[in-house]
Amino acid sequence: MAKEIVSTDQAPKPGGPYSTAVVANGFAFLAGQTPKRPDGSKVEGSFTEECEQVFDNLEAVANACGGSLHDAVKVSVFLRDFADFPELNRIFAERFGDHPPARTTVPADLPGFSIEVDVILAL
Repeated sequence: MAKEIVSTDQAPKPGGPYSTAVVANGFAFLAGQTPKRPDGSKVEGSFTEECEQVFDNLEAVANACGGSLHDAVKVSVFLRDFADFPELNRIFAERFGDHPPARTTVPADLPGFSIEVDVILAL
């Protein structure tokens, strides 16, 4: 199986020994994105601002893989506070439209962030 490692300067660099994305067998596996700007600085603000930055990062990585978030087939969301769930749903509906991907949302003890999201795309 051939695989392609994908990165972009339009999203933050990985914070550890992993790839931003890997394309293999017609799928792109996007690593979890947190609310950091492409320069690595953290978004300080509301959950909405953090969530929007996460999805902006994911869109940039999806584009670097040759796709977009509209190609998403599976999304995993990690939330620090489930009180943010309604706002997540609102933003998710805006970003994915009438044909959203499958999704799992779980509570997580995130290090200084309210949200982290990873995505699988079908290219």
